[in-house]
Amino acid sequence: MSEDISNKIEADMDPLKKILIKIPGFKGYLERQNRRDSDKILRDITADRLEEQYQRVSSLERDFISQGEIMYVDDLEAGAIKIRTFADRIRRASRGYAGIFDAVKINQEELDRLYEYDLALLESVDEISRAIDNIELSMGMEGLPASIRNLTTTTQEAINAYNKREEVFLGETQL
Repeated sequence: MSEDISNKIEADMDPLKKILIKIPGFKGYLERQNRRDSDKILRDITADRLEEQYQRVSSLERDFISQGEIMYVDDLEAGAIKIRTFADRIRRASRGYAGIFDAVKINQEELDRLYEYDLALLESVDEISRAIDNIELSMGMEGLPASIRNLTTTTQEAINAYNKREEVFLGETQL
């Protein structure tokens, strides 16, 4: 997937940038910029997928209401709010994380580490999706409250991991 994103960025490069790549020092700048562009695309994809999961939870809430199982809606809404918060934070993150630490220059290795971290966050969307699948399978069963709590916990763990991205940037946390 990361190669597809990188290839798309390079294919979209205008002729001037292709010429400037040949200027000493400028190629590294463009490569870092392309990585930032790739990072932004990846985070947008992650946020879009989280939005899909949010819509699934909203649909489940409507199902609970129509089936008269209103007692589960508040707990499910707590999970929905966490999903929405997570999506919004990812979507609004600074491009390539350059704006977060103005005094710190981002080198290629740090940007690569952040890119890997964002890939791990994308995988957390799959975990959230599986938690929602579990709620769907548990409807009308005794394990439903536990599956709803699992969604909230899984989403909070993803948010906590995302909150540590600054530490990853500074090299204080490993993936």
